[in-house]
Amino acid sequence: MRKDLGKKSWVFPMPVLILGTYDENGVANAMNAAWGGMYDFNKITVSLSEHKTTANMRLKKGLTISFATKDTIAASDYVGIVSANDVPNKVEKAGLHPFKSKFVDAPLFEEYPVTLECKIESFEEGTLVAEIVNVSVDEKVLKGDKIDFEKAGFVAFDPANGKYRIVGEEIADAFKIGFTLK
Repeated sequence: MRKDLGKKSWVFPMPVLILGTYDENGVANAMNAAWGGMYDFNKITVSLSEHKTTANMRLKKGLTISFATKDTIAASDYVGIVSANDVPNKVEKAGLHPFKSKFVDAPLFEEYPVTLECKIESFEEGTLVAEIVNVSVDEKVLKGDKIDFEKAGFVAFDPANGKYRIVGEEIADAFKIGFTLK
């Protein structure tokens, strides 16, 4: 038997994205955003309301998008519940260590092992579309030239239950398992 629950914003899994920007004084900012995903081959989209982060990205024409991990979950949640308008250097308070991207005018953070460095393509009516110009990966989470999900400890947001969940168990090879039904 099934039960109808009505309209819900439930898409699983939702990545926990940390948007990194610099303000007009070069101070690093970070913000948690869960409403994002791939837009095209080399683009990402994120749904955002107006924040200090959106003002910063408009100013600098770029941002970084990191993936939250089990090891960064407290800092990741903190930068999502505290505004840079209220806490001038929330990055420092979160214990994050920014360093400058080589590709865009935005910070990467030592604590996040996988980061997309992006140029703003558009930001209209709350929808950000950004071009991925580089993927920066800490070697400690690599297996050869691929990301090892178990080492990375990526987390996803569970909107139905308001929880963060670990991502990682491998169950099948994509674009292969379906051939067993041919």
